[in-house]
Amino acid sequence: MPLAVCGHSNSSNGSHFQVKEFILMGLPGIHSWQHWLSLPLALLYLSSIGANLLIFITIWKDPKLHQPMYRFLSILSIVDMGLATTITPKILAIFWFDAKAVSLPECFAQIYAIHCFVGMESGIFLCMAFDRYMAICHPLRYPTIVTDSFVFKATVFMVLRNGLGVIPVPVLAAQRDYCSSNEIEHCLCSNLGVTSLACDDRRPNSICQMILASLIMGVDLTLIILSYVLILWSVLKLNSAEAASKALSTCSSHLILILFFYTVIAVIFVTHLAGRKYPLIPVLFNVLHNIIPPALNPIVYAFRTQDLRLGFQKVFLPGKKSR
Repeated sequence: MPLAVCGHSNSSNGSHFQVKEFILMGLPGIHSWQHWLSLPLALLYLSSIGANLLIFITIWKDPKLHQPMYRFLSILSIVDMGLATTITPKILAIFWFDAKAVSLPECFAQIYAIHCFVGMESGIFLCMAFDRYMAICHPLRYPTIVTDSFVFKATVFMVLRNGLGVIPVPVLAAQRDYCSSNEIEHCLCSNLGVTSLACDDRRPNSICQMILASLIMGVDLTLIILSYVLILWSVLKLNSAEAASKALSTCSSHLILILFFYTVIAVIFVTHLAGRKYPLIPVLFNVLHNIIPPALNPIVYAFRTQDLRLGFQKVFLPGKKSR
């Protein structure tokens, strides 16, 4: 059914219909064979949940990993699992069971959850950047400033900032008038994709999303860049090349994830401008941005952080002696 209605009201222009559900069509242009993508998507989701769960349990059970940097990493694991679970099961349901229908409240709830989790991930990256800045630039003050209490307060602040700050996005989307088509050329309820179906002016939604992106992720990225500029400046002043290399190596995993996270966001923004001509590209990047980082983050840290590998071995392979 191309259009679902829940009622009508008379106006000077005639009958007015209101959509009661949206239809998520999937990936534009490849509807006939998009189900073949379900296997790699399911494997990505399972690997994301499994790897992040292993990292969380390892950090929780190994006392040597009860440090601020690893505590932030464990929080990032929870956020990644939440982000992946917010969208992947519904996409798999579309691919496997043709379950394309989604109610308006469910769709607006997904918009809220996606914005909240993505903002949380950006905020945790900022906390981790501050942790590395203090550890490298102010090592003597680090133990007294970056404490367990600081980690707790920073986490609570990020939860409140993103939990409350993104509320206007789904609220404004819910206030739009959806009176024509209810088919969304997407695998998930994105704010711009949903509001593009509105019969009234959707500019408030676009402006609100742009302002929030600037205030939340823009500020986070600016402070992250500032932190690493100061770190680089501090490292360059070290007389020992070995000490400089060691200092930078502690930041490498974090930098890889940050570069990937924000680069994909920039690509999504650019491809969205060309979305009318190539609609598949922005949709595909949007989906991948919400699925790949949760699977990539634990792999990067596991391979590049020796303490984490030793902790995993200690927790899950206690009989095997490390070299």
